[in-house]
Amino acid sequence: MSDKKETSPALKRSWFQELKLEFKKITWPGKKQLARETTVVLVVAIIIGAVISAVDALLSYGLNFLW
Repeated sequence: MSDKKETSPALKRSWFQELKLEFKKITWPGKKQLARETTVVLVVAIIIGAVISAVDALLSYGLNFLW
């Protein structure tokens, strides 16, 4: 009673061929671009961490002052 689709070897082969073609379309970044983008991500992560830490410290100080 179940409507299971059977996957034939031809369908699997076609899927893998299409997958291989899609992987050929990928453009990988060069070393310079990868280093630049990694640096940007690290700097932004450090800045956001510092902002969160500062807000946490200010809120902690403010709440301790009130209590």
